[in-house]
Amino acid sequence: MSRILCIDYGKKRCGVAVTDTLQIAANGLPTVETRSLMAFLKDYCSREPVSLIVVGKPTQLNGAPSENMSRITPFIGRLKKELPDIPVELFDERFTSTIAHREMIAAGLKKSTRQIKALADKTAAVLILTGYLESRR
Repeated sequence: MSRILCIDYGKKRCGVAVTDTLQIAANGLPTVETRSLMAFLKDYCSREPVSLIVVGKPTQLNGAPSENMSRITPFIGRLKKELPDIPVELFDERFTSTIAHREMIAAGLKKSTRQIKALADKTAAVLILTGYLESRR
């Protein structure tokens, strides 16, 4: 089987997560600088079979898109051009950053470690992908 890859797209960095080949569990990959994301994705997808890319959809509490959506929309267009054989879906990412910080606290990580934004981005990508997987069940 193939994997599902998930992106928590950010202005500076992107959290990336991927499923196992049975598409049961999500695991974080290294956080990638946004400017290097496309090269990272093309390289990863050339080495691993990926059947779907899920991108976190930033939504405000009232359901309206957040300001980051204006960056995500052109990225998705480029992604579909660069990797045309892999479908792309958006999945609601509301509260994932907050939940990521709570999970890091629950895991007993020191405050200095929790302030490493790349770790929060990776955790958020795992949460988005886990939510996507649960929504399919």
